[in-house]
Amino acid sequence: MAKVSVSQAVMELIEPVLIAEGLELVDVEYKKEGKNWVLRIFIDKDGGVAVEDCQKISHLTGDLIEVEETITTPYSLEVSSPGLDRVLKREKDFLRFKGRQIRLHSLSPIDSRRKFTGILTDFKDQTVFMESDGKLFEIPLRQVGKANLVIEI
Repeated sequence: MAKVSVSQAVMELIEPVLIAEGLELVDVEYKKEGKNWVLRIFIDKDGGVAVEDCQKISHLTGDLIEVEETITTPYSLEVSSPGLDRVLKREKDFLRFKGRQIRLHSLSPIDSRRKFTGILTDFKDQTVFMESDGKLFEIPLRQVGKANLVIEI
């Protein structure tokens, strides 16, 4: 049986709480920065996230993680909005932002390149369809190392 990462365990634990609060769980990061561990929870909702939302979720999820003993080492908890350059990880993210400009890094070369910036044209059958430099690329989701919205000003 594969061991579940701390980030994945936290996602599975807190997502029902966020849904009940009318919020979307965008991403969870758990990583060491210097000597300290940091758990970052990114949340969103229609109309944007307020400081009060972050405070509330910080208390709710922090207590839940402690009670469930999901993380046993000391860590700092940060809860925030995903920002304008939000990460795209799940199918719902790619479907929601069809037609928007994205930046994508693939895990292995596709057509001799790994970095793409262009328009997200579609997502189906676990494949990202994007137009970049006048060409249409089909990138399997399993090959996506990182994908973000491009800030449009």
